Amino acid sequence: MIKKELNLSVPHMSGGEMEYILEAMNQNSLAPIDCNINAFESEFCEKTGVEYAAGVSTGTAAIHMALLAYGVKPGDIVFCSALTFSASANPIVYCGATPVFIDCDESMSMSMDALEKAFKKYTPKAVVPVDIYGQCVDYDRMREITGDTVIVEDAAEGLGSTYKGKACGSFGDIAAFSFNTNKMITTSGGGMVVSDNKTLIDKIKFWSRQSKDPDFHYLHSELGYNYRMNNVGAGIGRAQLKCLDERVEKKRLIHGLYCKHFADNPYVKMFEENSYGKASFWFSTMMISDDCPVNTQTIAKALAEDCIEARPIWKPLHTQPFYKDTQCFFHDDICMSQKISDKGLCLPSDISLDEDDIIRVVSLVNKTIYDAL
Repeated sequence: MIKKELNLSVPHMSGGEMEYILEAMNQNSLAPIDCNINAFESEFCEKTGVEYAAGVSTGTAAIHMALLAYGVKPGDIVFCSALTFSASANPIVYCGATPVFIDCDESMSMSMDALEKAFKKYTPKAVVPVDIYGQCVDYDRMREITGDTVIVEDAAEGLGSTYKGKACGSFGDIAAFSFNTNKMITTSGGGMVVSDNKTLIDKIKFWSRQSKDPDFHYLHSELGYNYRMNNVGAGIGRAQLKCLDERVEKKRLIHGLYCKHFADNPYVKMFEENSYGKASFWFSTMMISDDCPVNTQTIAKALAEDCIEARPIWKPLHTQPFYKDTQCFFHDDICMSQKISDKGLCLPSDISLDEDDIIRVVSLVNKTIYDAL
């Protein structure tokens, strides 16, 4: 019997995508200038409570455009979460600026203690906090520390989460979302920049179309980028967005089931929801105790042998070969992001999972640990 594969997160179609795709095809409007993009941007603004949006080709492009919009340039310093994917920091380097990494606290979110330490040494051009695995940063505390410094919210993993009742993406001066295939919704790639500043969003739309001036000739007075979202992808996103609330609730249910079924295992703790918000739990993540008889690699290998996908939590950026000489400010004088990376594991979180699937994962994790005692 072939075992059912249990995945971290894979794309799911809502059933309404073809309506928008066919509309674009029937109108011969496949270029990145037409109906679906405008509508998707408008509908996304309604969902997030932000005034303006620009659809772009990737989440990385969204961060790059956001940084450029606020004038990040060579010689600037930009603070960035240490515990995240490299796409959070790479656009800082694209701008010629210098990233400085900020460690996380026990919740995996950017450490406010570490951020305070960094501000005592540097005056950054911007701060890039990450809404990691579907959980918002403590933005009120962050704003107390950052003052007027620009906050570029990396909401790539956070769509559907809230902070004190407000939607993820509405807290920074500008925010970037990703619609990669494993995210809460997808456009088969794609990203979105959102802000209440219309001038900046209009400028991003201009830049993302190669900065083509409104002239009879192909005239370019500024450096441009081929970053605009395509109209077919935007159509997929429109249909996906209608399912967002349902998907968030399913992800939260999955996380709750993990908490329930791991409750009797003293070696495993699920990362919990911060008190100030509602997490989307894009990925459900666990952490093993210091006295656990096996490491996360052993657990992941046992799961893989049973067709169950699991991955380590992000490797801290200051430990990556490319960023090995980059400074990082630590939480409580220890590298919390390294500890979490070493002890943490992302578990199957796909919306297709049911309780029997969760029990299968938990049982195998438990067996792997207890067999080693």
